[in-house]
Amino acid sequence: MANSNDSWFQTTAAREIHLEQLKQAERFNGRAAMLGIVIGIITEGLTGAGIAHQIGLGPLVDGYAACRTQFLPFCF
Repeated sequence: MANSNDSWFQTTAAREIHLEQLKQAERFNGRAAMLGIVIGIITEGLTGAGIAHQIGLGPLVDGYAACRTQFLPFCF
């Protein structure tokens, strides 16, 4: 009976540790995303280039690359 109780405790403790690590990872990812958006907005304000243009998706957003490469079923 003691072995079964120990197994339950270890399983529960492992689950709690995993959930805490998952919370920490998600918190870090959220903070990194917020920081990236703020940096993108500041750069947009300073340079005038939108976030899509900053990461290389400007032509796709503008519609030129979408028409040339057939990414979208319509052209702008």
